[in-house]
Amino acid sequence: MEIINRNNAGCFVTKDMSQIREILSPRNSSLRNQSLAEATVAPGQSTESHHHPLAEEVYYVLSGRGRMQIEDESKEIGEGDGIAILPGKCHHVWNIGDEDLVFLCCCAPAYTHEDTLIT
Repeated sequence: MEIINRNNAGCFVTKDMSQIREILSPRNSSLRNQSLAEATVAPGQSTESHHHPLAEEVYYVLSGRGRMQIEDESKEIGEGDGIAILPGKCHHVWNIGDEDLVFLCCCAPAYTHEDTLIT
């Protein structure tokens, strides 16, 4: 059994400029096909528009308010929202609130810089 607490997961900045804590991934566990990270976007900030040729993603908002754009569609998001992002779809999120926008990000296959193309 593997249990990794998010407080013990190191932070790093992804290629799209979001700050994440990789909770479970092939880099720190026996997982081979997916990853789970907690991402934080500060008030007034956004990730860079990007896409993943291979990875399918799920964002799940833990706290804060944001605006999610996938291709030409943009919608407001908040606590409890789950967002499906298909491979190859350009996307970015920006924080429109007064507190950090914090969300879980699940990627299959696991997140890599090589599979992140800035658009």
